[in-house]
Amino acid sequence: MDTRHAFAELGLAPGASAHEVKAAWRRLVSQWHPDRNASAGAVARMQRINDAFQIIRRSGLDAPSEAPPRAARPPAPQPPQQPTSSAPPSPPPRPDEAVPRRTVQRKVRLTLEEAASGCTKVLQGKVVDTCETCAGRGYGLPEAACLPCEGSGEVKQAAWFGWLNTRLACEACGGKGTTRVECGDCRGTGKLDVRRYQIHARIPHGVRGGDTLNVNAQRTRSPQAAVDLQLRIELIDHPLFTLDEDRTVHCTMPVDGFAWIANRSISVPTLTGMQPLALHRDRVTYRLKHQGFPLERRGERGDHVVTVQPIFPERLSADQDILLDQLIAALSGPQGHASDHRLRTWQRELRAWERRLHKRDPAAH
Repeated sequence: MDTRHAFAELGLAPGASAHEVKAAWRRLVSQWHPDRNASAGAVARMQRINDAFQIIRRSGLDAPSEAPPRAARPPAPQPPQQPTSSAPPSPPPRPDEAVPRRTVQRKVRLTLEEAASGCTKVLQGKVVDTCETCAGRGYGLPEAACLPCEGSGEVKQAAWFGWLNTRLACEACGGKGTTRVECGDCRGTGKLDVRRYQIHARIPHGVRGGDTLNVNAQRTRSPQAAVDLQLRIELIDHPLFTLDEDRTVHCTMPVDGFAWIANRSISVPTLTGMQPLALHRDRVTYRLKHQGFPLERRGERGDHVVTVQPIFPERLSADQDILLDQLIAALSGPQGHASDHRLRTWQRELRAWERRLHKRDPAAH
């Protein structure tokens, strides 16, 4: 705040007398002191009034001066310089225009497919920095001595006819004797303005849950906030797959029981899409090589294990029952003997058990 704005803050024209300055200050203090004014802006307005009063007193402009203004000193002659370039040199960056650098920790949730193949995530956010000038207090240190009471915390008040003087608590400082000077960088909040950022973070393939990635500020797309990101990876539970510690992906899926018996081919889901799989009626577990999760970050993939569950209908129509009976008869050998060696072995052991039982207890047969 310069002297011109200081006079305007007190409602005075530049060049007002010391008496007018003090009278205006007392009037505004009586109106805006927080002990008398409960409005939200009373504290800030009171601070500006005190700042304006202090600036005017320190400048000496409130005291009349008979001395004429000094003549401006003519500038010293400058030696000629050889031109080096037609373009003017770039001015150095101002300190208040420097963009603070900040490290932000964030979590990034990825699907199993994104973690396995890698992806790019657009991350947006905002940061609010603590004001370094005032260390987050909102005011400067040390506190300045109150000008109206000269640091005593009390002011004199004349009684009737000036016979007696009484001392009252200073309204400007509330009797403390000191006033806080609002920090100009954060406007008394202790925080700087909100800065927004947008970063395109490249996630390499093979990251795992709990991994930490660092993204530097060079990838920041907003000049308002130079942000370094520290990303912690979290994997979202998958509806179809589970991931083992050895990076093997497992998938359990139902299949048509008759297709499984007939050795048909089906399509199974993997991290990279659907893959063909030939069923075998004597197998329910199949291993697809190098179709799983990367063994190491940026490394080759592990295996994808598919476990099928043959599903048969709970009810059959009359025509389906007839066809099923025909199939059973066709699969059975002559005189009803089973064609599969497993069934033949079972039937042979069953008949031997019946003969042994009959020999021990003929009446049981």
